[in-house]
Amino acid sequence: MDREDLKREIKSLLIRRRALLLAHNYQTADVQEIAHHTGDSLGLAQAAAESDAEVIVFAGVHFMAESVSILAPEKTVLLPRKDAGCPMADMITPEGVADLRKRYPGGTVVAYVNTSAAVKAASDICCTSGNAVNVARSLPLEADPLIMIPDQNLAQFVAGRVDRKIVWHDGFCYVHHRYSAGDVLEARNRHPDAVFVTHPECRPEVQVLADRIASTSGMFTFARETRSRKIIVGTETGVLYGLRKENPDKIFIPLSEDMICEDMKLTRLEDIRDALLNLEPAVKVPEETRVKAKKPLDRMLAVPRD
Repeated sequence: MDREDLKREIKSLLIRRRALLLAHNYQTADVQEIAHHTGDSLGLAQAAAESDAEVIVFAGVHFMAESVSILAPEKTVLLPRKDAGCPMADMITPEGVADLRKRYPGGTVVAYVNTSAAVKAASDICCTSGNAVNVARSLPLEADPLIMIPDQNLAQFVAGRVDRKIVWHDGFCYVHHRYSAGDVLEARNRHPDAVFVTHPECRPEVQVLADRIASTSGMFTFARETRSRKIIVGTETGVLYGLRKENPDKIFIPLSEDMICEDMKLTRLEDIRDALLNLEPAVKVPEETRVKAKKPLDRMLAVPRD
């Protein structure tokens, strides 16, 4: 089938199913192009919860669809590729959380939203890459140590900005963690007139060389506000589609063309069409887990934003 015909079929099915199509910033360009909303995982989950759509199609990975199910249990949540997971989220389990609590009695478990519903249910409060510092600052001093899971690099980013005792799990995002200071210096040598923005999931040695450290949504803000016309971007390459679309007068250069999340790139237009036709694969968090997991999410959402 012609790609444009496929897109038209999907749009027709979305109307017929009273469905909302959400696409994470790391999805392929053709998926982002037809989505009702693009953005980061939590922002998309909130958009789903606020929508009157009966069906949510989440072009992303499994924990993201779970977040929608947690916040909007009455909706049918479809993950077009059931095998789209997150290796970093898989690095921490509820049993791992229990072990950390034994090692740091009295501590507070701060779970990155890039975790399973079961891990969120075992945690005290959630955070995103964009609000992790504010979440840490919002907690009383007696909550220390703050046990941040699963991303060691995000935890170290927070530790450098708050006067708290912070410990962390040794998880990481394989897309961001493999890049070094040498990669940044090489990119800067090739583009000496560019500024560099990177994600806090990158190593500290990469972060220290950045002009701005930001979540994917924060990168959009930085791109709008910076006077530089040339920006080196240290995150998954899918974000370049939206950055270029929103800022056609600026040049965006990936830190590496290999910064690709294989799971994020699994979803194709055909998968979205098939999910809408069959209302499968569906993601539904069991109610007992959902209720427990919603508490740390709600606690995070109550933290004031900058």
